Amino acid sequence: MERMNIVITGHVDHGKSTLIGRLLADTHSLPQGKLESVKAMCAKNARPFEYAFLLDALADEQKQGITIDSARVFFNSKQREYIIIDAPGHIEFLKNMISGASRAEAALLLIDAKEGVAENSKRHGMLLSMLGIKQVAIVVNKMDLVDFSEASFETLKAEYTEYLATLGVKSDVFIPIAARDGVNLIAHSELTPWYKGPTVLEILDNFKVTQNPEIADFRMPLQDVYKFTADGDDRRIYAGTITNGEISIGDDVVFYPSLKHSTVASIESFNTSVKSNAKVAEAIGFTLQTQIYVKNGEVVAKASQKPPHVAHRFEANIFWLGAKALQKNKAYKIKIGSAKSTVYLESIKRVIDGDTLDKANEPEVARHEAASVVFRSHDALAMEYFSENQKLGRFVIVDGYDIAGGGIVTDIFEESGQDILPEESFEDELFMLLRKHFPHRFN
Repeated sequence: MERMNIVITGHVDHGKSTLIGRLLADTHSLPQGKLESVKAMCAKNARPFEYAFLLDALADEQKQGITIDSARVFFNSKQREYIIIDAPGHIEFLKNMISGASRAEAALLLIDAKEGVAENSKRHGMLLSMLGIKQVAIVVNKMDLVDFSEASFETLKAEYTEYLATLGVKSDVFIPIAARDGVNLIAHSELTPWYKGPTVLEILDNFKVTQNPEIADFRMPLQDVYKFTADGDDRRIYAGTITNGEISIGDDVVFYPSLKHSTVASIESFNTSVKSNAKVAEAIGFTLQTQIYVKNGEVVAKASQKPPHVAHRFEANIFWLGAKALQKNKAYKIKIGSAKSTVYLESIKRVIDGDTLDKANEPEVARHEAASVVFRSHDALAMEYFSENQKLGRFVIVDGYDIAGGGIVTDIFEESGQDILPEESFEDELFMLLRKHFPHRFN
């Protein structure tokens, strides 16, 4: 079956975990006896049963009633398999929310019908936009607290639609629900006779899978190169995890950005039968017919397919979580794919926060702000547009020893091959010299 990643987000206490718990129960996706055991636990401790208890497994979460980490749950509809990510709504756990949302292809954003549009309702909408998630449905929860009023629903819909428009996001789907009671989750309810749109399950099934990594051009970020010397083993294995496409023995491959190339001689993997090919998500290694010197972090692609982009400069949408503001011309570390380099903030095109929206002529990006910026990296980096390849179009920024921000690549100022690296470089000459004088170690 087709598989899809969905993130469910929204302000704290707006009912995300309750929605997921009820959805699992109503689609019979829970392990046998799970629902009964949680109800029995609640009865034993004289606590009212909540569907959120099915998800909030961490002790701190059950004590405080908030989701701290991004829980992943699985269920099937008749149409496809789902991985649902329950992202935290509290502002202190925005890193976790971003981590969860960055893996999603579509999103449900919950808003409490009685409380209305809260600070994080805006911030999470902004984040989904900045992360490039275009399939978003707004789920208006706790409609029972406003007596299932159509007028209340339409007022909230108009307010949030106006806000999304300022972000360049359009969502035609607003669903009135009461997650605790299962209203409009699986089937339409008589409590909202005025609502004729899709149920939550119907909108999930209507979302489109945006990418099929199995049929995409081959990509493998190079994790490491291993050399075995015991018992006459002279293999040099280029290892990594395939993010897109597939590779076979005999395929010509190119490493980016170095532009070194060779032909796959064998495919290696631990504790498996002999392989002649490997596909997306497999952690493998391969040997080459011609030994070459390449560095960790390069991206392997097939010579016959479209290459990844290579550049020092790129534009990105970022969300900043560092204790100190993101500043121009300060050195930061970037990790994209398996590559690591030093980057500098070259320019800020626009800054957005959840309340004031656009701010012009800003010298820095403050904590909890999102921005469209241009980075310059010290090294040439192989990357992709996020819209084309999420694995190689997403990155994190490190300030000192802390992950301070993350983002997606939206534009690449690509360079010609002559601007990157010559095919025969100093490293090649050094490698050949060492292999000549120390053949047993560098063969």
